[in-house]
Amino acid sequence: MRFLFFDCRQAIFPVRHAFLTVARRWALVACGAAVAATLYRPVYAATAAADTARLATSFSRCSWFFLGKKPPIVPARPRQRELCFDEFAILHSGDTRTPVYVAQRLNRNALGGIPRGKSDRFFADARLPRTERAELDDYKRSGYSRGHMAPAADMATQAAMAQSFSLANMVPQAQKHNSGAWSRIEQDTRKYVQRAQGDVYVITGPVFDAASGRIGGHGVGAGVAVPSHLFKLVYDSRTHRAWAHWQANHDDERVSRPITYEELVRRTGINWLPERDD
Repeated sequence: MRFLFFDCRQAIFPVRHAFLTVARRWALVACGAAVAATLYRPVYAATAAADTARLATSFSRCSWFFLGKKPPIVPARPRQRELCFDEFAILHSGDTRTPVYVAQRLNRNALGGIPRGKSDRFFADARLPRTERAELDDYKRSGYSRGHMAPAADMATQAAMAQSFSLANMVPQAQKHNSGAWSRIEQDTRKYVQRAQGDVYVITGPVFDAASGRIGGHGVGAGVAVPSHLFKLVYDSRTHRAWAHWQANHDDERVSRPITYEELVRRTGINWLPERDD
């Protein structure tokens, strides 16, 4: 008996023998699946980390995430670093080992729609010194979620989604708040972007107070600081409307009425949209 073996190159050519037709059809199906898997291979953590390492570390290289290409006016402090990603930008603090803020420019023509899978792998950002960055072990058994500031569901490509799992984009977040009220706010923001007629600028970040504790690490200043509150500022460039969500980082926090941009500036002391205020 003659045994027949197929590879993808053989499967695409015509055959002389009719009895091979069915087998060759199955070979084509298998080859098609293999090709599809190759073209749409999930981006794993190691790949995402390597991909992130190539990205810029200056807002001058990703200024389009900011209204009028002007970043928020934040008091300069030691160990602050600018990080660019494909679909968001981060000002990172080596003191808290969290973002100071994360900036996005969203548009309904490029928003979400990427299936989540094996790209959902958290990783430490190699662009940050070890003494300034969060590590995976910091969150283990901490009782807190790794809360995205730029949501994975906002991302329009699989590479960008994988990048969103950088720990530079995370804060320690109360677990029920992360999956409850905060998730609802993220969903509502995406729904607004889908209705908007132009670009929507979003700035998200943590707020700390004197009572903020830390998770992970050993010794003074080690580990990741736990924010007391989170905020999400939304600005519609077409209508010039701006509002902000202000949430306590607690499990029992519920979605509350947004506050004005002016109130956010008053509470934080930061000019988040300098182009708007000029």
